[in-house]
Order: sequence, then C-alpha cells, then structure tokens
Amino acid sequence: MAGPRHDPADYRPRDIVPIRRALVSVSDKTGLLQLGEALAAAGVEIVSTGGSATLLRDAGLEVTDVSAVTGFPESLDGRVKTLHPNVHAGLLADLRLASHEAQLDELGIRPFELVVVNLYPFVETVASGAEGDDVVEQIDIGGPAMVRASAKNHANVAIVVSPESYPAIIDAVQAQGGTTLVQRRELAARAFSHTAAYDTAVSTWFAEGTLGDDIDLPAHLTIQAERQSTLRYGENSHQRAAIYTRVGGHGIAQATQLQGKEMSYNNYVDADAALRAAFDMVKPAVAIIKHANPCGIAVAAPNALDPIASAHLRAHECDPVSAFGGVIAANRTVTLKMAENLRDIFTEVIIAPDFEPEALEVFKLKKNLRVLRLPADWTQESMDVRLVSGGLLLQDADRFPDDIESVAKNWELVSGERPAEADMESLIFAWKSCRAVKSNAIVLAQASATVGIGMGQVNRVDSCRLAVERAGDRAAGSVAASDAFFPFADGPQVLIDAGISAIIQPGGSVRDAEVVDAARAAGVTMFFTGERHFFH
Repeated sequence: MAGPRHDPADYRPRDIVPIRRALVSVSDKTGLLQLGEALAAAGVEIVSTGGSATLLRDAGLEVTDVSAVTGFPESLDGRVKTLHPNVHAGLLADLRLASHEAQLDELGIRPFELVVVNLYPFVETVASGAEGDDVVEQIDIGGPAMVRASAKNHANVAIVVSPESYPAIIDAVQAQGGTTLVQRRELAARAFSHTAAYDTAVSTWFAEGTLGDDIDLPAHLTIQAERQSTLRYGENSHQRAAIYTRVGGHGIAQATQLQGKEMSYNNYVDADAALRAAFDMVKPAVAIIKHANPCGIAVAAPNALDPIASAHLRAHECDPVSAFGGVIAANRTVTLKMAENLRDIFTEVIIAPDFEPEALEVFKLKKNLRVLRLPADWTQESMDVRLVSGGLLLQDADRFPDDIESVAKNWELVSGERPAEADMESLIFAWKSCRAVKSNAIVLAQASATVGIGMGQVNRVDSCRLAVERAGDRAAGSVAASDAFFPFADGPQVLIDAGISAIIQPGGSVRDAEVVDAARAAGVTMFFTGERHFFH
C-alpha cells in the first residue's frame, strides 16, 4: 500500500543537506579511515557497527555504537543489528515535511544525513568455492534494508555504497558542509543498482543450486551492468551509445586504455572479435580484424627470435590492404620489435595482456593509436548472450578443447593420405581460425598463418572464390577449412582447382558422397570433424 499523500505545498525545499550524523557499516574497509577522519574533523557524529566501529575507534575517532542508538544489543550472531525503528526512522524521515520532523522529536529519534554501507561479500564467498550455509550466512539483510531506505529518502539522506564515492563526499563536506540534491540522487541510483546486483547474485546462486542435472541454463536470467562511459556515438554517427561493465566481468570492458583517442562502439566490437581469434591459439598469436572479420591470423614462425612480432608480420601478410585501419589483438606481451613493425602501419586499436615499456614509447609517436591492456584476470566468456526483439538468446560459448591435437586424431579421414605433421598443424590452425570468421567462412592457411579468407557470404561457393582470390599464388599448396559442411561439390572444386592440398570440414551433408568423390578424384586430403562452427 502506498504511503500517505501530502499536498505539494507541505514540502519545504532542500538542496544542500548539512551532514551532522552519519551511519557507517561496511564490509569493505577500503578508504574508510580517511572518510572517518574527514567526517570527524567536520564535527559529524559517527554511528557504526562491528568491525567498522573498531577500525575507526582504534584510530582515535569518537564512535557511537549502533546498539546505543537502538537500546538493543547485536544478537543472533550478528543477524540483528540495525533492524530497529530508532535506525530506520532516522533513515526514512522526510524532513521536507514539518510533520515528520515533529514525529522524530516526539519519538526522541535523530535523523541521519549520510549512510555509508556496503554489503556482505556474497559474490566473493561464492567465488571462493564455499557452499551451503557458509554462503547463506553472507546474504545481507540489514544492509540492503538500510541502503534502500536511504536511497528512497535521497531528498534528505546521501547513501554511499562504494569507496569510489568517498572522495566526492569528503569534498562536499569540506566545501559546503553537506551534499546537494543532484549528488544525492546520483548516489541513490548507484545504490539501487548495487542492491539489484546483489539480489541477482543471490537469486542466481539459489537457481543454480536447484536445477536438475539435465538442466544447465537458468530459469530466470538477470544481467546487471553499470555504465562505464558514454561514447561519441554508436555504430553510426546518429546513434547514441555507451559501454557498460557487467558485475563480475573480466573482459574488454575492464581493459585499461594506456593511450590514444577515446574508444568507439566499433572499436570495442572489433577488439573483442580480435581477442576471440588470437586467444583461440595456444602459441604466440596475433589477429587483425576489420569490421568484425579477420583479415589475418597467424602464430609465430618456428624458432622465431621474437615470437609475437613474427606472428604479427605473418598475420599482416595475409591481407595488407584490409589491415589498413585494422584492430589488432596479441595473446602475448607486445614487444619492442612488434611495436616497430607497426610504426608505419595505420592501426586503430591494439589490445594485449601487456606491453614492454619500450613498445609503449614507440606507440607514443602514434598519438591516435588506442592501446589497451587486458585485466590480469581476463578470461574468455563461458556463455554468449545476444539481444533479440522482446528477449535474448543465451548459449554456451563456442570454444575449442585445450587438447584439440588429441581430438584431431579422431577426425574422420575420408579422402587422401594423412598429412605430415606440419600440414596437420596448419589444418588444426585453419580449423580454429575459421571459428573467428563470419559465416559462411572459408580459411586458407600455410604454415599456421592465414593466406586467404572468404567470409560473410550468403553461399559457400562465393566464400571459396573470395578466399582463393585473396590468397592468389599462395593458394597452391595451402590447406582449407570450412566452418560448415559443403552442400555441393562446387565449393570444394573451386579450392581444388586453386591447388589446395587438404580440406577440413564438419561433414554431414546429404551430398557428402559427391563432395568426397571430388576430393578423391583430385587426390586431395579431406577430414570430417563432425562439429560445426557457425558465427553469425
């Protein structure tokens, strides 16, 4: 039921609310002492609980225990501390109303103007591998209640849920003695996002714990993300855009930009596609992307003195024209030599786990080049999510097994002889590279480097022709990979006519026999993998 309604004339405007009393109860103690010292210096009464109170008191600050406010001791192993009218009336009183102010006076309750709360470390507890009651005990009850009450009453109370907001609060106290309405409203928005993310983590944990063995997709899905920054525009200049960081994410959205122009929407899309391609490889590898498609992927040449620089040169040689203005991902630290290779190549973005200091010095000469370092805990996503009108699609991410060489031993050889080890490595490389190419996809490779790529065509024959055309003379003797089966023999025939030595494809067409016959007639090796790698 809705609360009582008041005549608008009853409300007294409040912009700057002086902070006289603060309630502090945090699990993350980062920056708490500096905040406490600033509040104490401004004459703010600090009411606190548990470890927060101990930390502040040990630093010589005067602290009022919350039990002194409630007149009730912490009980039930700390489950009940702040759930009390003496606390929540002080959080929820709308002091724009004279009637609320009068009721507080009658009850002998003082209001809070600042609440600093962050919640029990539920997500961290789950991530640690804890189970059962150990996880349940990290479900915060009083914390979310205080956060939501304060956020609802943002007209009178500033709610802070993250140490990142402490400097702004300190500045506000020192500059004007309190917070503005605009600031409190922004803090309230963050607070509701904070509790929503927390509840999502809890509900997800419960849902995963109750699913049957044959069900591994959640019945309810909530994705929580926070806007990191607005972008100049989206895919095109008339489209608005922003990048959001997902709670618990460890991907490109969390990468650190070391230099260069602001990242664009398309930069993020291409850089993520480049990571997908480069990190499919175990050996030092580089992928160059243009419009979300590879224009070159390669691993280092055998015995290369500088493996990642070698991988870049080999990837660039695949299609230097398309690589102009491309986005590059490396799966190893970028060296000085690789940076020097890029000196005269126009590149939009380069992203890697790290960069040698000397490489960064070279990049400083290319001021517009965006240089991104991956977070130390970067991992490939385990699930793919895609929005569709009215909903979204969720699937397992398309990943290759770590022991793909062992898997390759079970691929079905349907034509020709099993290749020598080097050519087999190139076939495996081509098969893995094909996953990063938009369907219909054909990849030609030599010595574990792409030499021709046919992508995004509406029929597989055109993809074959495009790959051969881009490879030119390099097509002869190369190996080919197709992300899905050949429905007719015409596609393989294009490759055969260009001098391809081996083809790898999933198989499974009703016309597999005629496709295999074409390969056998030409003396070309062909493998069936039994697995498709569409990428739309």
